[in-house]
Amino acid sequence: MVKDMAFVAYSVRDIPRAAAFYRDVVGLEPGESFGDHWVEFNVGPTAFGIGNGEPLGFMPGTSTGASFEVDEIEAMRERLAQHGTEVTELYEFPNCRACFVTDPEGNRFALHQRKSSQ
Repeated sequence: MVKDMAFVAYSVRDIPRAAAFYRDVVGLEPGESFGDHWVEFNVGPTAFGIGNGEPLGFMPGTSTGASFEVDEIEAMRERLAQHGTEVTELYEFPNCRACFVTDPEGNRFALHQRKSSQ
């Protein structure tokens, strides 16, 4: 039985540069680090990890699928844009708002904000 999500992994070429982006620009909380080949960030109960996964078939710059829940999506989108990060417009969905971001390695992720149910 699956009981939780352990981690999400993205493959990058330049781990220090990617770690700085996710820490300093996106604002993720640093977690464990295993030398120069794997860095984790704490995202709720799940870890978001970056590393060079090329030997395992995870080509840098091709990762997608991570969605980070945020409280103020407009402010986060603006913060990323001010740092020169490629970020889409905000999209409205029935239960949420989202925008899509490309990191310096070419990986893509989403910023997501649930709409309150009133």
